[in-house]
Amino acid sequence: MTTKYTSDHEYLRVEGTTGIVGITAYAQEQLGDIVFVELPEIGKTLNKGDEAAVVESVKAASEIYAPVSGKVIAVNEALAGEPGLVNSAPEAEGWIFKLEIGDAGQIDDLLDDAAYADMTK
Repeated sequence: MTTKYTSDHEYLRVEGTTGIVGITAYAQEQLGDIVFVELPEIGKTLNKGDEAAVVESVKAASEIYAPVSGKVIAVNEALAGEPGLVNSAPEAEGWIFKLEIGDAGQIDDLLDDAAYADMTK
């Protein structure tokens, strides 16, 4: 299992041909308390960089972009009733959607742990 990051603070946890997408701990700290998550539609095909979801906090609304191209195969329905999961466990129970990765080569364009840590210093 590999986790990569975008410069927009999304993470992509790669499990085989599936990518689990959410926002990083850094991003949720910047946003503050999450009050609503607009989930993408299951079956929707996304290109890398497409707007996939929206996270609204007490401070602002923030778009979530697809870190790689693929098809949405699952969404985290728990966020509809408990959007605060994005705050309490952003990279665990607070994931936003899963996609079937369309172009595995795009994963190489994302940041690794060290590069993301450097960017958020």
